Amino acid sequence: MSRSGADLALLLLGGYRTLVDAAMVEMAARGYDDFRPVHDFAMRAIVAGADSASDLGRRMSVSKQAASKTIAVLLDRGYISRESDPHDARRKRLQVTSLGFEVMRQGEAIFDDLRKNWEEQIGVAELATLEARLKTLIGDGAIRIDEPGWAAQDLG
Repeated sequence: MSRSGADLALLLLGGYRTLVDAAMVEMAARGYDDFRPVHDFAMRAIVAGADSASDLGRRMSVSKQAASKTIAVLLDRGYISRESDPHDARRKRLQVTSLGFEVMRQGEAIFDDLRKNWEEQIGVAELATLEARLKTLIGDGAIRIDEPGWAAQDLG
């Protein structure tokens, strides 16, 4: 049976959604029922150097207003803080808190468990082959969830 390019895109998206949805269910079971994937993306961008709403918006390909709303939620939940810039007293820098790092570690552990479940379903060799094929198609560069067009840059 021949499949279309759209079918492939939907299968890849379905794999992503399956993992993320299962991770969100488990995060809720661990007491983080208010946590969403966008929160992880934002905190990873902050760890990578995004220290203002404008910078976070650029890295996440969202408006400054949308980034500000995400920042407000993360501040309210204690996942990030605003600290004085040691070089400019007028400026406040975003930092991930110990709670933020803990929730990120929880998420990583959950994804490791989900990967093990996939290994049990299709076998260690099959999953390794799937990952290798995806890496071949995507490339060796790090996947940048905080940078639009990263794949096109690698292909060009």
